Amino acid sequence: MSVLERFRLTGKVAVVTGGSGLYGQPFAAALAEAGAHVVVTSRLAETAEKTAGELRDRGWAASGQPLDLADPASIEAFHRSVVDAHGRIDVLVNNAVHRAGGDLAGTTAADWDATSAVNSRGLFLLTQAVAETMAAQRSGSIVNIGSIYGLVGPDFPMYEGTEITSPLFYAYDKAGMVGLTRYLASALGRSGVRVNCLCPGGLYSGQGQAFVDAYSARVPLGRMAAEDDVTGALVFLASDASAYVTGVTLPVDGGWTAR
Repeated sequence: MSVLERFRLTGKVAVVTGGSGLYGQPFAAALAEAGAHVVVTSRLAETAEKTAGELRDRGWAASGQPLDLADPASIEAFHRSVVDAHGRIDVLVNNAVHRAGGDLAGTTAADWDATSAVNSRGLFLLTQAVAETMAAQRSGSIVNIGSIYGLVGPDFPMYEGTEITSPLFYAYDKAGMVGLTRYLASALGRSGVRVNCLCPGGLYSGQGQAFVDAYSARVPLGRMAAEDDVTGALVFLASDASAYVTGVTLPVDGGWTAR
């Protein structure tokens, strides 16, 4: 198999949680372009199907399905539906994130419970179910979407004078993904299942110029991330191009965590 062919996902079934979100849409498009049938999830069925329809309009294979990661019954029904429809799951991208609360003083117990129900318990339950399917088929790639703020602490002075902050839950959940990745890689390797963590830096999405300037000044490459900066790394980790890579945490951050 040639190098380029190893990046292909033809015949694979890929699930992208939060597939209609900021990162989810480019992730879903990249996997579909590489040849996978992408199952786009969102809490609302119409939202998931809208994103899937846009992928189909581009000539790629995709379907949309509702998934409420805060609801164990929804997770079970979703997993069963995908396996019944496709017979397998080859790639799971744990991308969905529930956002609630702010900084240390601005986060309530209710906020913490709400984020934990999705970002921790929901992530665990879906991964547990999909890992069982992958282990039975003796192959699969799980890619957890972490963050640079799962690796280093926030640079709070960068947010001064802007309306943006780094929420407390985010550091906890994204750091947890790094540890979970190592655990799962160790537990599932003999079953042919690989687990890696992709940690993007800040993605440009129309933030105010003051924040963009402050962020870019902190990055060795001098800019925020664009969608294309992150999707190539995802396809690498999802595909056979990384067949001997597991348990890895890969920053894609323009050098943010290098210093």
